[in-house]
Amino acid sequence: MINAEEAWRTAYRHPGVWDEPFLPVSMIELFEQSARDHPQAPLLDFMGRRYSYGEVSDGVNRVACGLRKLGYGPGDRIGLFLPNVPHYVAAYYGILKLGGTVVNFSPLYTVDELAEQVADSGTKLLFTISATALLPTALKVLEKSGLERLVVGSVAGGLPATKSLLYRLFKGKEVTPRPADPRVLAFSKLITNEGSCEMPQLDPEHDVALIQYTGGTTGTPKGAVLTHQNLSANARQVARLDPEMGRTTDRILGVLPFFHVFANTCVLNRTVVTGGEIVMLPRFNAKQALAELRRTRPRSLPGVPTMYQALLDAPGMKPSDFSSLKFCISGGAPLPQQLKENFEGITGARIIEGYGLSESSGVVSANPYVGMNKPGTIGQPLAATRVRLVDKEDPKRPPPEGEPGEIVVSGPQIMKGYWNRPDADASVFVDDHWLRTGDVGLIDEDGYVRIVDRLKDMIAVGGFKVFPSQIEAVLYRNPAVKECLVLGLPDPYHGELPRAYVTLNEDSTASGPELCLWLNGHLGKHERVSQVVVRESLPKTMIGKLSRKDLYAEVTAE
Repeated sequence: MINAEEAWRTAYRHPGVWDEPFLPVSMIELFEQSARDHPQAPLLDFMGRRYSYGEVSDGVNRVACGLRKLGYGPGDRIGLFLPNVPHYVAAYYGILKLGGTVVNFSPLYTVDELAEQVADSGTKLLFTISATALLPTALKVLEKSGLERLVVGSVAGGLPATKSLLYRLFKGKEVTPRPADPRVLAFSKLITNEGSCEMPQLDPEHDVALIQYTGGTTGTPKGAVLTHQNLSANARQVARLDPEMGRTTDRILGVLPFFHVFANTCVLNRTVVTGGEIVMLPRFNAKQALAELRRTRPRSLPGVPTMYQALLDAPGMKPSDFSSLKFCISGGAPLPQQLKENFEGITGARIIEGYGLSESSGVVSANPYVGMNKPGTIGQPLAATRVRLVDKEDPKRPPPEGEPGEIVVSGPQIMKGYWNRPDADASVFVDDHWLRTGDVGLIDEDGYVRIVDRLKDMIAVGGFKVFPSQIEAVLYRNPAVKECLVLGLPDPYHGELPRAYVTLNEDSTASGPELCLWLNGHLGKHERVSQVVVRESLPKTMIGKLSRKDLYAEVTAE
């Protein structure tokens, strides 16, 4: 049997050493160190308006003091119901400086979803902006939950002067006026102070920085409790993956949503650690992202596979648009090999496939930026991170030799536990705080990890276990297929049978029956699908990755 830990310790391909220590540091210490080191350097570029580290630091201090003046303090849960706007960064670090706990809420949440998580987390105050897509929802939650206050930023307030004026003139319908309610405070009023007040001393290893809601391994939303040290360690771990860190201008295109743990670590926190600049977009739009690539010439672009495909498909795309890019971290979903080859061939940038969870502050492992990438793997563990396999049925013992097992991880970035869910903690941790991921994988002789599937996604076909991702990998080899998902659907004889759903590339005329015949010719008998269904689109999650759960809900509803 391969000793996986020995493999990556002796053949570690990331910069530095595997057993590098990450001493306890608060998120505020990291932020303020960068602000002191280069106060005039740009931290944010929002649609052409640039904010220096010094300006953002002043805003952070004013948010913290404004919240304190309202009576909030250490341990209070304060929510962010925001897209990627400058308000997010000031509020995020301001809450942390206060000693409060950030709770991220997706702007895609319905009133009921938002109210439920506000209640579960005990969130007292919520930051949002005056966009019609957000403020009416937040106002309804204010009425039906234990929320005490809203702080509302101006949509136009973060833009350059000319764009701000145009926004006010032509996009007024996209803005909801802030009501005259004492519980609803303007962001500008919150920060009307000197930014100088007494702040608490933080304990990085025990003070909770973030509650990040996740489906976890059971599909039920739970709040992953992440300490300052969890987040700061992961930000430093990710920053150290870059062999050129500190020797080049670090500009990153931030199109992933900050409210998601992937962007929170790989775009926001990691870039603050490096003293780099974030080119922010409120949401991903391929045309707009290409325009920002041309205007700002960023060096990296973290994303999900569907995002990279959308950029290649965008009308007017030219290979020269990507000439500044060197590295693109891909996560959130498996990266099809053909997409990796197409993107790298056209752009000249390298896509680095990695892996992580909300429960791990964002990142567990990645392929090296330079050197051996193994397609279809999630690379080697980050520094100070341990990965091993356990039996799929009994996590207290190893899997049979040579067989896949459930991936369990340990490291400084692993969450403290779930918010008010000791029952869930008992089932998600094994041994001495090793996190069960719910993902099934293999580890090769070089310590590279390959995910086979998720435990909950395995399809039981007449007593055989079938992995949807293996069928999807075969489908992606067909030049007609653009995107695909495989579901296990009830069958009276076999229990379940796989069924594939695909979208096609533009020049393809392939039919479902043709694809089904081709696919089943490349599969084992027990893996064969009952049908291939061609669709115009497949459902995606908030960060743009294909959503098996949503597709299953659509299909069963039909």
